[in-house]
Amino acid sequence: MTINEMQDEVIAEFSDFDDWMDRYQLLIDLGNEQPALDERYKTDQNLIEGCQSRVWLQADEEDGKVIFQAESDALIVKGIIALLIKVLSGHTPDEILAADLYFIPRIGLQEHLSPTRSNGLLAMVKQMRMYALAFKAKES
Repeated sequence: MTINEMQDEVIAEFSDFDDWMDRYQLLIDLGNEQPALDERYKTDQNLIEGCQSRVWLQADEEDGKVIFQAESDALIVKGIIALLIKVLSGHTPDEILAADLYFIPRIGLQEHLSPTRSNGLLAMVKQMRMYALAFKAKES
């Protein structure tokens, strides 16, 4: 499935709910479905700078595709990173770097987050793109 197909799926999933309390619950559920991150990846170097809560992001390359794993100590943030992983993980560095993450404004995510959470969301996206850039640089 392409990144845009995944985004469209997320948009459809969120459009089932009009109430933001239900959407927050969906985010929490998504976060709870994330497999726990191996303790060995919970290092300072995997912590994302700019997030109010603690978010660890691990990226590995398998067969030319970037595989992300993450965990957070905050329920909503764990759901946000789970959404980003759902959309971006399993794609090539080029696909990740070229992706226009239009699902974020379409589901109204940024406007329903506190300013610090919104900054954290941007920091997560930036870190995922930095990993993609690093893997791309290794290829050439």
